[in-house]
Amino acid sequence: MQALLALEPQRQSVDTLQAEIRRVCGLFTIEPRPGDGGALTGGVATGRIDRFESAVVAVDGERIARDKRLVAEDPGQHLFLVLQRSGRCRMEQQGVSTPMRPGDLYLADSAFPSVFHYDGAPSRQISLHLPREEMIHRFGRSCTGGVAIDRDDPLRLAIHAVLVRAMMPGTAPPPLGEALLGLFGAYFHDRERQEAASERAANAVLSRALALIDRCGLDPRFGPADLARALDISERTLQRHFQALGETPGRRILHMRLDHARARIEAERRAGQPINIADIAFSSAFGDLSHFYRAFRSRFGVAPGALTRPVALSSNRLDA
Repeated sequence: MQALLALEPQRQSVDTLQAEIRRVCGLFTIEPRPGDGGALTGGVATGRIDRFESAVVAVDGERIARDKRLVAEDPGQHLFLVLQRSGRCRMEQQGVSTPMRPGDLYLADSAFPSVFHYDGAPSRQISLHLPREEMIHRFGRSCTGGVAIDRDDPLRLAIHAVLVRAMMPGTAPPPLGEALLGLFGAYFHDRERQEAASERAANAVLSRALALIDRCGLDPRFGPADLARALDISERTLQRHFQALGETPGRRILHMRLDHARARIEAERRAGQPINIADIAFSSAFGDLSHFYRAFRSRFGVAPGALTRPVALSSNRLDA
């Protein structure tokens, strides 16, 4: 373990260092700094923490990447607990970019493409290689896909301390692998609890928003700003809640009004009553008939008059 921490990076070819990283961590490609040609300074050393393989990777290059092709060629079997020992890095996985400073921890998932951006600055990282299927069995899917361990979470400090203790030179440390897994279990249990609470709160806000639209949507003065005020949240927060439905609050209100207008037209047609498109539009919170006609055709693919009987269409037709 002492040799692991005492790793001295050497100037070497990109191909040599890439082959060593692939031997230890799986298929990755290395990109050197611009102007460095086919060489860079770096090194890899390996060891074990209890039954888990570990490694130190030092690199002074641009980035190390694992794209979709490499994932398909070398399906991921591990989650890599990465400790930023020195230098800086920007970890990218699943479309999320996470800056890493010394002491930061990230759980990288080898089953997904990933990029370690070094931007030409020297970096040294310790990684602990955890069997992916076992971790899923222990902690559930919340540990997959790339997880930045919250820097302010007290459990991060404990995980960091155990990991560093396990890699200290000198006398053999007590078995610490299970201690790490126990801390991970506590971390992901707490994370799932927080996410579930957050999801329940978000669903409650969205449910209240939809009920308010049903109750107030036919008031022509009612809009997204009024809805946000009634919920005591900002309009931006309101927009985020509606992303779960794939629409905006304004679009939801508009569709509610159009659905109301169509239901009125169809109900009066079935009852054989005269249909006045203008009255229906105004009662559905549309103050502008031309806007009503355009929105109705956009949503339903036909003009309002197409849903009336021919006699109603000819006697009640309004010019847009």
